[in-house]
Amino acid sequence: MALPMASSAKALAKELRSIQEEPVEGFKITLVDENNLYDWQVAIFGPPGTLYQGGYFKAHLRFPGDYPYSPPTFRFLSNIWHPNVYSNGEVCISILHPPIDDPQGGELPQERWNPTQNVRTVLLSVISLLNEPNTFSPANVDASVMFRDWRELKNNKYEEIVKQQVRESQKEATKDGVRVPSTVEEYCVKTTIAAGGESSVDMDDFFDEDMDCTEEDEDTADDHDTE
Repeated sequence: MALPMASSAKALAKELRSIQEEPVEGFKITLVDENNLYDWQVAIFGPPGTLYQGGYFKAHLRFPGDYPYSPPTFRFLSNIWHPNVYSNGEVCISILHPPIDDPQGGELPQERWNPTQNVRTVLLSVISLLNEPNTFSPANVDASVMFRDWRELKNNKYEEIVKQQVRESQKEATKDGVRVPSTVEEYCVKTTIAAGGESSVDMDDFFDEDMDCTEEDEDTADDHDTE
């Protein structure tokens, strides 16, 4: 019998089950701790046709206690040189910014997080960012300048750095026993939730089949540190 959960945990359990049943291509998802729904380990395969093709990049997706009313944070654990990734690995993307009115932020309110967003939209936004960086509001100014120079055929330094990081990530994939897709066909095959097989997480420990995640729950989740 499932123990009572806060509404945020119910929402996350439902999303995790959805991704188990219908994975997002190009990603592998697992929980950092099988008893904690608020911290997810993400592995991203570099999209074919981009500089990141063949790459295996690890990231951490952490959810706040009031999810989905506040956005999660997405931080790369692997080194990644990108205009929209801070030096600490945190991704700067509109969809992950809190839904507040910030005239100085340069973003429209509808571009920011709202409760209709979910893990799938976050993952797809990250892949979109790898395909097409936003150089108008960079988190890494040096990478942004270098990317523009590369795109304008002025130099190849950006490409050299990224490809070196891809090679480094492939060594990590070998160590983890993960086969990185090398073709579009392989990339588009929907992957299982954990590398090498099914998830070891029993969702019945978290998930109540009859629960309605749109209903308010009297329980509230503890705040989760995002540091």
